[in-house]
Amino acid sequence: MESDAFENAQLKRLQLFLYLVPVFGFFPACWTLYRRKGNPQQRTVSRQVITLALAWGLGYVLLGTGSEAMIVDAEPLGVYLLLLNGLLTSSYFLVNLWLMVRLWQHKSLQLPGISQISKHLP
Repeated sequence: MESDAFENAQLKRLQLFLYLVPVFGFFPACWTLYRRKGNPQQRTVSRQVITLALAWGLGYVLLGTGSEAMIVDAEPLGVYLLLLNGLLTSSYFLVNLWLMVRLWQHKSLQLPGISQISKHLP
């Protein structure tokens, strides 16, 4: 009988903290869903982390590209897009930090809107 390395509840919580590390937590979360292993809470948090990271990444790329195009044309809108890009990135990091605090407090990690969207991932 094969035993899971993360059998201990504290190690499972530590794994959830790893998922919630901004940017880098995306990869272990993807790996958990790819293997189709882990308990339901791990899979739910993995889906949510992937949804957040993909939304941030898409917004980052689109706002960065738009601001570069606007700055080249000397449009003041480019500066606003860069500010919005910084706000989006800061918000992504703060949401992940807030979710870590909620995990530490043993509270729910559900986010309105994001949790419903993430349910559509495998």
